[in-house]
Amino acid sequence: MAKILIVEDNTDFNKAVSAFLSQSGYEVFSSLNANEAYDILYENHIDLVISDIMMPGADGFEFASAVRETNKEIPILFVTAKDDIISKQKGYGIGIDDYMVKPIDLNELELRIGALLRRAKIDVSKKIVIGKLTLDAEEHSAYYDDEEIQLTLREFNIIFKMLSYPKKAFSRSKLMEEFWDVDTTSGTRTVDVYMTKLREKFSHCEEFEIVTVHGLGYKAVIK
Repeated sequence: MAKILIVEDNTDFNKAVSAFLSQSGYEVFSSLNANEAYDILYENHIDLVISDIMMPGADGFEFASAVRETNKEIPILFVTAKDDIISKQKGYGIGIDDYMVKPIDLNELELRIGALLRRAKIDVSKKIVIGKLTLDAEEHSAYYDDEEIQLTLREFNIIFKMLSYPKKAFSRSKLMEEFWDVDTTSGTRTVDVYMTKLREKFSHCEEFEIVTVHGLGYKAVIK
């Protein structure tokens, strides 16, 4: 089931699109502004983004640019009332994949979503490929130059998350919250142990490195 994020400050339109896509079999996440959307993206593996342009705070252009800086592959579809060529040029220049002008036909929206997902191959594969490194979220496997790197499920989930958002710093507490049970008795220094293990297991990988962010936690930096 593909996961779709809707970023739209019009609550009625947001609810209508969310309900329609949920009934169509998608898992839908909705937000009313870019700040909420960033949190959802960091906390979930989103397959496609639908965004308005005119929103309070960061507008759709700024939001799409930020998403593209960390994720070059995720499909972004603008759904907006702005029907001018300058807005379309700016959107496509940023790196969006499709553009629809309100009012829209929801059945057409579904068709476009299906086409975007097929084009991105997200409906059949969830992979991160960086040079010789391949991480497969469906199989929870990691291969470097066709050699498998043995990882525990937690190790895989941590490195997959970090490489999904390269250069983003993850605090120890945030990683604990996401990848450990709520009733765990482990302290945040447990994260340091896992980072040491991951550095050892990927020491021969030239594509990225795990960098310590002093006073906060860790981030993956692609070389």
